[in-house]
Amino acid sequence: MPMRQKLLFPDVEEPRGRERNSSTFVDNMSLPVHRWFRFSAGFSAHWVESAIAEARQRGPVKVLDPFAGAGTTLLAAEKVGVESYGVEAHPFVARIARAKLLYRTDPEAFLDRAKAVKRRAARLQGSPEGYPALIRRCFHEEALRSLDGLRRAWEEFNDGSPASELTWLTLVAILRPVSHAGTAPWQYVLPRKTKKAPLEPLAAFDGMTRTVAGDMQDIGRLCGPRARLVETDARTCEGVPSEFANLVVTSPPYANNYDYADATRLEMCFMRQIGGWGDLQSAVRRRLIRSCSQHVPEKAVDLEEVLMAEELGPIRAAIGEVCGRLARVRQSKGGKKTYHLMVACYFLDMAQVWKALRRVCRQPARVCFVIGDSAPYGVYVPVIDWMGVLARAAGFESFAFEKTRDRNVKWKNRKHRVPLCEGRLWVQG
Repeated sequence: MPMRQKLLFPDVEEPRGRERNSSTFVDNMSLPVHRWFRFSAGFSAHWVESAIAEARQRGPVKVLDPFAGAGTTLLAAEKVGVESYGVEAHPFVARIARAKLLYRTDPEAFLDRAKAVKRRAARLQGSPEGYPALIRRCFHEEALRSLDGLRRAWEEFNDGSPASELTWLTLVAILRPVSHAGTAPWQYVLPRKTKKAPLEPLAAFDGMTRTVAGDMQDIGRLCGPRARLVETDARTCEGVPSEFANLVVTSPPYANNYDYADATRLEMCFMRQIGGWGDLQSAVRRRLIRSCSQHVPEKAVDLEEVLMAEELGPIRAAIGEVCGRLARVRQSKGGKKTYHLMVACYFLDMAQVWKALRRVCRQPARVCFVIGDSAPYGVYVPVIDWMGVLARAAGFESFAFEKTRDRNVKWKNRKHRVPLCEGRLWVQG
């Protein structure tokens, strides 16, 4: 890994051996363009490339990722020269992916814009005023003054051009390395956990500018098909042509109560797109698969109505039993999280995703979901089996599961002792 990138992401280790083809996101942070923004994904770009190469042995390939995230699958598809579509519902994450996909534009124009923004920022009197409380807790005042100058300078020059969007991403990418606050493995900000040596803002901006420009110069000469990203809902895949894809590679949200809306709260607050955690519901959560109890307040969901939805018919008895157990267990828990509603709504949403995939996939097609099972409150949810059943109900023919790792087997700090696993659900038809 180049030293300049180790400075920006000091906690990322160089991948070794077989790990380069594993279904983890860590090695992406050593790859050109992928490393521009750290967003936890379910697989590595190297593995996506190998999955596409294997599919091409059977004929031409068109790729779809209905949960595109920061663009891992789309960038891999461009690298190996196949057509691709991506769907991403999180507006901020979709913008990150669109910016990364501009790597084939003029690097000199980007460099000129980034340098102009830095020069202008040096003349501005940055201020810590007006930022949400989270930002004030996560940045020392002097650092926030410098970052505010960069943000205001970017806004002055913003014209929506590729150079402008890449400069926006450069600023967004340095926020966590500059913050003295820690970050949990899945991107949650930890203001009470501090880093010893956060980076100085202007130096970090320079370093990230060099990284982006260098990657553009190194690999921006690709001339194959450009990926197309649609900011829409995976439950409809609106904007993706019917019968487009014959290979789907994706990692949907897990039913494990991770709040994807919260993953970029620091960045959205700094860019003043939201005022704080309370704004995430209207700005982001309502667009996403309901994989978190924050998506399903108790009074907002009628469990019986959800369970009676036509799409859940193939698993109705089984999911009804699990949701009933969760409803009973929660009464003995202090937080009383609405896991019973989350599980019901999650599988209704995913059933709709499978129906949408049947529309946008050719026959035959191959679909790979990197997915794991779940056990909220220690009640096991057979995610993998139910996903396969819902895929068949939507019109696909068969499914098989390839386990890649065990989860929740190191019991320290775990809330239950149900062994879980993660792997690749392969669906055919």
